[in-house]
Amino acid sequence: MVTVGADTVWAEDSGGDGQVLVLMHEHVGDSRMWDPIWPALTAAFRVIRYDVRGYGRSPAATEGYSLLGDLRVVLDYFGIERAHFAGCSGGGGIIIDLALAEPDRVRSLILLCPGISGYDWPAEPETDAEFEKLTAAGDEDGLVELIVGIWGKSGPDALVTEMARSAVRGWPSAELAVPDEPAFGRLGEIRAPTVLMVGDLDRAALIDSNEQAAARIPGCQLIRMPGVDHFPTMREPQLILDTILSHCAH
Repeated sequence: MVTVGADTVWAEDSGGDGQVLVLMHEHVGDSRMWDPIWPALTAAFRVIRYDVRGYGRSPAATEGYSLLGDLRVVLDYFGIERAHFAGCSGGGGIIIDLALAEPDRVRSLILLCPGISGYDWPAEPETDAEFEKLTAAGDEDGLVELIVGIWGKSGPDALVTEMARSAVRGWPSAELAVPDEPAFGRLGEIRAPTVLMVGDLDRAALIDSNEQAAARIPGCQLIRMPGVDHFPTMREPQLILDTILSHCAH
């Protein structure tokens, strides 16, 4: 458990003396999203992952906090000055923020369907109303079903369902996160070698934001994943693994 402000987060360090790879989980799940490729990654790198406040094995947040600030604390705790970073969804957004704030810390970026701050996401009043109704009713199972229906278009999967449940339990803590500086308008400043992967069964707005991001990030490689939704490591683990290994070898 790593102390972050008034709270703690659960973190894991595989150890070893190889190049460092830091994994950031999506915010419709927790760090278990990396389980399908964890053994292969730890055979090739020293790998670090953690659950952000309130998700997975990390206790709920008790104060306002910065997701980027917590990442910095975890890196400092493990003595990481420079690393490769792979992040999914909201986790991808956090490592983009780090690449803009501290470019010397980032050897490369692997972005899996990243959620990028500053993108003008279209209004979704019906979806918002459904979330609010289920939340007010305390209907955790209903919220899990709604998340899977929205983000899990590739079909039923036990780990996907567990990720959605972790997200529901993590939302109260996520609401305490203080937004960092919007990144979408600054993507052209990124200098780290970057690959961005997005599935064709993801949300239309998410796909649009990712296509625009890949065009804005200098030299970014865009990889489209047929039949993949917002849970890529559970849908195409071998493709994700091969891409990380190849990209970090450059």
